[in-house]
Amino acid sequence: MFTGIILGKGKILEKRPVGGGMLFAVATDFDLPEPAEGESIAVNGVCLTAKEIGGRRFLVDVSPESLKRTNLGQLMVGSLVNLERALRLTDRLGGHMVSGHVDATTPLLTRQPVGDFVLLSFQVPAGFGKYIIEKGSIAIDGISLTVNSIDDKAFSVSIIPHTLGITTLGALRQGSVVNIEVDLIGKYVEKLLSATADDVGGASRINSAFLAEHGFLR
Repeated sequence: MFTGIILGKGKILEKRPVGGGMLFAVATDFDLPEPAEGESIAVNGVCLTAKEIGGRRFLVDVSPESLKRTNLGQLMVGSLVNLERALRLTDRLGGHMVSGHVDATTPLLTRQPVGDFVLLSFQVPAGFGKYIIEKGSIAIDGISLTVNSIDDKAFSVSIIPHTLGITTLGALRQGSVVNIEVDLIGKYVEKLLSATADDVGGASRINSAFLAEHGFLR
């Protein structure tokens, strides 16, 4: 589990096929204190298992499924990626709950400077618009962001100067493909509302009226 608060960037040093998937060697631009062999690390928002950790370098295996569902397969030697170590129970939850399981990829449509900020507009991935709400949370390439606006075709996010500097968002151009993870809460609410009595072992009290009464729906 992650929060979407990026620690820094990594560079792909090596990329080679292994067992139908890929092996990446990644160098970080920050220290990895107390590294644990086999710990989880998010690479562009994809939860991967780090191994052979040494200094500021580690290896990750990327499965065929991850290559198909994310933008990792498009990375080249020298590509920069966003990195986040797994959440500890004692950490501050500065972003939002991010699982590291990417839902879809989508292209950047427009990039508009607004003073020191940048407004990025992305295409809404097919089938995922219902999970993206104005002022809700979304993870883009592993970065926890707040949705500015959304319609049937596109949603926008405003990027502050700090995030532009510490992440790969500053280098995005029109057409760049990013990983998207929608907020987990929306998916759980949808699952509960569609559950039958048999699914929950009896009649469920969770329905649209219940959620409205307790402030989850308006």
